[in-house]
Amino acid sequence: MRKPLVAGNWKMHGTRSENASLLTQLLDRLPEAPAADLMVCPPFVYLQEISRLLKDSDVGLGAQSLCAEPVGAFKGEVSGAMLRDVGCNYVLVGHSERRQFYGENDALVARKFVAAQAAGLVPVLCVGETLDEREGGRTTEVVTRQLDAVLGVSGAGALHSAVIAYEPVWAIGTGRTATPEQAQEVHAMIRARVALADARIAGEVRILYGGSVKASNARELFAMPDIDGGLVGGASLKADEFAQICAAAG
Repeated sequence: MRKPLVAGNWKMHGTRSENASLLTQLLDRLPEAPAADLMVCPPFVYLQEISRLLKDSDVGLGAQSLCAEPVGAFKGEVSGAMLRDVGCNYVLVGHSERRQFYGENDALVARKFVAAQAAGLVPVLCVGETLDEREGGRTTEVVTRQLDAVLGVSGAGALHSAVIAYEPVWAIGTGRTATPEQAQEVHAMIRARVALADARIAGEVRILYGGSVKASNARELFAMPDIDGGLVGGASLKADEFAQICAAAG
């Protein structure tokens, strides 16, 4: 059985004092042995400090991106080895905001996926369609293309030590959420696509839903057979709400 995973993506939010307060409140609200795996993804500058604050807890640490290159003259970039060195276990690759605002195409996302695994990190591969693409009936085409870019480079076996996150772009920060049935349809399609390459891996890989997940809708979303947890944005900045989402996943 796939163990659920709930990931909090803090994006560009937080200060040292706010982060410490948030984690103190969150850890106080979590059970001693959560039924789901948990992790948070703070901004780069806070990773080492958050790693220290999470020591001896059940909460993992993830980064929001990484460089596709292992080392070199790449100003402003952070390598996978550096992320491991400060305590990261996970890293997001291909998040819609990186694709939209920073021009990360499918080929670059695939290179980042490879770089993450080479550094010993678990990549969380984000895929998803825009509102225009959904309304144009192109959801399967777009998500399949994004997934195949990674499968073509790494093969299905690489997903044994990876996570997939379906994040409909039209439901991120908009207050709109895919219905559980809409989300399940795409999750099932993703799993079926992986199964074409490796049925065993398809049954094992965790596929998260990311798109305005809240305490009020988490339980219904996580009840779907192919939804294995959530990639949570704004709600992960509220300790009580994020704890409720984690409980729903368990």
